[in-house]
Amino acid sequence: MMTFVVIILSYLFGCFPSGLVLGKLFYKKDIRQFGSGNLGATNTFRVLGKKAGFIVMFLDIFKGFIVVFFPLWFNVDIPSIFVGICAVIGHVFPIFLKFKGGKAVATSAGAVLGVHPVLLIVLAIVFIIILYSTKYVSLSSMIAGIGCVIGAIIIGDLPFLIVSIAIMVILLVRHQSNIVRIFKGNEPKIKWM
Repeated sequence: MMTFVVIILSYLFGCFPSGLVLGKLFYKKDIRQFGSGNLGATNTFRVLGKKAGFIVMFLDIFKGFIVVFFPLWFNVDIPSIFVGICAVIGHVFPIFLKFKGGKAVATSAGAVLGVHPVLLIVLAIVFIIILYSTKYVSLSSMIAGIGCVIGAIIIGDLPFLIVSIAIMVILLVRHQSNIVRIFKGNEPKIKWM
């Protein structure tokens, strides 16, 4: 019973729409009506600016990070990363917003940070290098997702590998339109780096 509670609670944590709440409370904007229409940090950067973007990124990372400790706190025998992906699913498919959420990048990073922090540092470096050289957040995110699977194989953590593959698939599916735009040469590039 408690395992079920932890899973649902983790999903609900992931459902919290940081970008939407911040935009409406402090900027009087629904970020779903601007830019890509996405609820994540990238669109927040585009629509509301760097300060709001970093706040949303932090909050979305925190959602994934905090839930991986729920099994310990609630004394539940379930791999922490399995709980982490529940938050990721909540972020991508929030029940309160007709299952239309973000693209899983920051919340996934938070879950990885909580379980394998050194790997997250490596992935963050990869992300920044790709972002700096291409200016494509989407491409950087997808490559980091693929890198996470490679890292999981090297670490030899089977539950983490299973979730890493699932996260990679979610990232690639959620970025399908970005992939098309990259190949067409009209994917928006960031202007703040």
